[in-house]
Amino acid sequence: MPPKIRGMTANFTSPKAPLRRFTLMLSGEDALDELESRDSPHKGLPHERFLLGELLPLAPILLLGQANQVVNPNEVIACLQPIHLHATRDHLILMGQNQIDLTPEESAELLQAALPFIEEDFQGSVLFYNQHYWFIPAGPFSSLASYSVDQAHGRNIDWWMPRDTQEEGIAKRWRKLQNEIQMLWHIGPVNEERGQRGMPSINSIWISGIGKLNDVQAPALLKQSQRLIGSHPILAGLSKLLSLPHEIHLDDKNLVGAFAWLDQPQAAWPQLSAALHSKQLDEVVIIDFLLGKVRERIFTAKDLNKKSWAFWKKAEPLTWKEISQS
Repeated sequence: MPPKIRGMTANFTSPKAPLRRFTLMLSGEDALDELESRDSPHKGLPHERFLLGELLPLAPILLLGQANQVVNPNEVIACLQPIHLHATRDHLILMGQNQIDLTPEESAELLQAALPFIEEDFQGSVLFYNQHYWFIPAGPFSSLASYSVDQAHGRNIDWWMPRDTQEEGIAKRWRKLQNEIQMLWHIGPVNEERGQRGMPSINSIWISGIGKLNDVQAPALLKQSQRLIGSHPILAGLSKLLSLPHEIHLDDKNLVGAFAWLDQPQAAWPQLSAALHSKQLDEVVIIDFLLGKVRERIFTAKDLNKKSWAFWKKAEPLTWKEISQS
């Protein structure tokens, strides 16, 4: 090699290797002060808004994640869910889907009973259904402001009922359909059998997630990931939309470049901290939602021990509780 080329080669600095990063998102809750200071709820939980954008088209993403069918990106879709409303002395509380033990057979039977009412009012046919979710083109209900079961469960539903946005009377039209289905199910065989087993009745139907796929505004961090990890169907839908691999479980082979939203993040922390110590990972990014606002923190191997002025004491590792609550 000629000297000039040799010299240039000797002075050349190779680019740094990209950081081996793992991103873990935690679920967020509504900020209480925000709820008290607004005329209506902020649409969506903080992590839902982070993943999908302010328009929050949950229904088409959930449909895309669970159905093996093409979803029209310009069609406005609604999600319907059979639910239990628990009566207290002066208001009704929405119980979460994990509290009612609804079986696939019960869900299908409830849908078949309500289907004529649903398709008549929505002016369309159900696109797909499973145990927990029923999807239909939103039709005349397209402009309705609605709130997910995940956001409204455990709360007084008066505050979380769908609201008019562009056209007056749409919310009233929904409540009329809701009342018709409530009366139909009240006398139906599903609730009679559930009552005999001491199970909560399926006494209402909930609408949420109204929007279209073209409304999704996924964050750049998600688009730049190599894979999505977690069991929530939102992730399955986003993986299809963004053409990213999707995996349910965490293992040592799928950490680098991954974005995860896990049911039990505390169970994954020992594995993630071990990956930092072994230099399998350079960084673990934790995204949470302090008072409803996005917060991003970066942890490296040197950040895994508690900071102490007592330098002679043995360093103690940070616990997940200390990390998640700090």
